[in-house]
Amino acid sequence: MNSTAASETDEHRLSSRLMRKLRQQLRSGLGPLCAALAIICIALSFASPEFLTTSTLTNIMVQVSVVGIAAVGGTFVIITSGIDLSVGSLVALSGMVAATLMAGAVPGNLGLGVAGLAVAIAVGAGVGMINGFAVAWLRLVPFIVTLAMMAMARGLTLAISDGRTKFDFPNAFTVFGAKSIAGLPMPMIVMLIVFLVGHVLLRKTTFGHQVFAVGGNREAARLAGIPVQRVMFLTYVLAGVTAAIAGIVLAGRLNSALPSAANGLELQVIAGVVIGGTSLAGGRGSIVGTFIGVVLIGVINVGLSLLGVNPFWTQFIQGGVIFAAVMLDVVGQRRKH
Repeated sequence: MNSTAASETDEHRLSSRLMRKLRQQLRSGLGPLCAALAIICIALSFASPEFLTTSTLTNIMVQVSVVGIAAVGGTFVIITSGIDLSVGSLVALSGMVAATLMAGAVPGNLGLGVAGLAVAIAVGAGVGMINGFAVAWLRLVPFIVTLAMMAMARGLTLAISDGRTKFDFPNAFTVFGAKSIAGLPMPMIVMLIVFLVGHVLLRKTTFGHQVFAVGGNREAARLAGIPVQRVMFLTYVLAGVTAAIAGIVLAGRLNSALPSAANGLELQVIAGVVIGGTSLAGGRGSIVGTFIGVVLIGVINVGLSLLGVNPFWTQFIQGGVIFAAVMLDVVGQRRKH
């Protein structure tokens, strides 16, 4: 009898905990976002029989993988009320660096291939360090700093490649973008791993809590003993690393590295983060929301393509969605004040 009562008590506690989490998600804005995604998917499934198929859904995940990976780092930056406009150029630069080094790798020379990937990630981290140092310690405006870095990184990409596309890489490189494991494409697997690591880092670690504190009230965070400058610096380093990983995945997926790759990607990253509920004012956001926001953009793009909508109108609609998300964020901030 006692064991039965204890079991019922445990079940009640579990159900109460699940209900609390559900209410928290709904209050956080993820509920309406999930509902919007579901409604759009249902509408597109009726409009196009090809939409709700395994191949189409897998294609959506592959298409958003590069944006999604880069958006994880972007989420941390925007939560601190920062911005990173250099992410697209950094994706191209990292992919070009990896491709340049990988071009000399042969099947039997795995060390050179690993070194190429490591150097590409180091380049991303290095650019993130420069951005973070300028913003955190020199106290320069993030918009200006990353805008300048966007131009410098793109110019460096063109200089390294001499304006030419690099292609034909060994399997050690293309495995990240063109291979599959258990039927799941590698870009999708890499993206999900990055999102999982980002979620744990943001929600389950001291650093993640400090990121929210810095974004919510920088002065209060400083008075509470939080190393504000170090936290801001590390968020830009993280954004650089995720951009580098995205660059490797993109080059591997295309089996080529283009000097013009990821042109305008920064807008898609910011769109996915903001649509996912992260406030441009800082202090609020989630990796789960960013994932849903990125997938929502991918669903809209693929869905409109299946319906034969002109790509120019697709870009217009994407901009409209971003505008609506920012407007809702501003309205929400004004209500709080």
